[in-house]
Amino acid sequence: MSAALRPTSAIPLPDATTSSARPVIEVRDLVKVFGAGRGSGADSAVRAVDGITFSVGAGEFFGFLGPNGSGKTTTMKILTTLLGRTSGSVSVSGLDLDRDPSEIRKKIGYAGQSIGVDGDLTGRENLTLMGHLYHLPGALVRERVQELLEVLQLTDAADRPAYTYSGGMRRRLDLGSGLVHRPPILFLDEPTTGLDPQTRNAVWEYLRRLHRDEGLTVFLTTQYMEEADQLCERLAIIDHGKLVAAGTPAELKAEIGADIVTIRLPQDEQFDARRSRAVDVVKGVAGVEGASVFDQGVTVRAHNGGATLVEILRVLEREKIPVKEVAVSPPTLDQVFLQHTGREMRVEEVKPMNRTGFRRGGRQ
Repeated sequence: MSAALRPTSAIPLPDATTSSARPVIEVRDLVKVFGAGRGSGADSAVRAVDGITFSVGAGEFFGFLGPNGSGKTTTMKILTTLLGRTSGSVSVSGLDLDRDPSEIRKKIGYAGQSIGVDGDLTGRENLTLMGHLYHLPGALVRERVQELLEVLQLTDAADRPAYTYSGGMRRRLDLGSGLVHRPPILFLDEPTTGLDPQTRNAVWEYLRRLHRDEGLTVFLTTQYMEEADQLCERLAIIDHGKLVAAGTPAELKAEIGADIVTIRLPQDEQFDARRSRAVDVVKGVAGVEGASVFDQGVTVRAHNGGATLVEILRVLEREKIPVKEVAVSPPTLDQVFLQHTGREMRVEEVKPMNRTGFRRGGRQ
């Protein structure tokens, strides 16, 4: 994809049907508009999902990467039958979203952003409750709960109230709640948001093992670049309701094809004029393949970025353009996002949990 690519809903996401894996999730021209009902003005309508198309293969670990408000959670809620769509078609496990929503719910597991465990129940009781809600036979519930407690590494804490669990333990228990009925497809909406780095890494390892050993199809939404890079075999980047890039993490980074020089400029009254001038002058530096603006300055694609940086700084000094900060890095998903959207991804953490496992301010 070229650096000049603009956000569009027509990104040709590699189709699962081209591989040996049959598609188990198929989305075509999906649109979700909020505030467009009777009596709503056109100006009040929000196009949260704007004509996106993609498919996910059986057994694939697929990621939806984007900032808060990009449309990824709205998309997931539609796929899991929790939210209606405005237009487009969706099928999950070969079932049509309109005709077979109850059958779809039997075949999927879901863990939302809010941890849904009951802090007053033990870990075992939380999982048992979910088994009964799925109408599993009692003997099968007991067998499945014990199996999950071992897989989740919660056996020692199984009979303690969940409010005594750490954040990582509660998150693992919440994931287990979506797995009691052994679904072939697991939907995870930002499963590690708000966790500390050590706990996040532990959850990543559990998800890798779960995907490998259970053979699950996993659909993950995340705002963490590293999480998408570490876990996902294929991913789509979504921004303002549109797909802006898609492919494997390696493919997306390879498209940049050069080192990335990030130049941040002072945020003063002359910022806009200096940024515009900086883009123009650095494009003329030998070794520079391209340059574009972002919300804090300029990014430059350059071969041998370290050597090229010296000449870039020399040119900027000659043009009397002050530099606040500069960095050189190999291509990353952060740079992929920056290249396609013109801005950096800002991660927004959630509020911490209280002792019962629910967000402060009431149960969610």
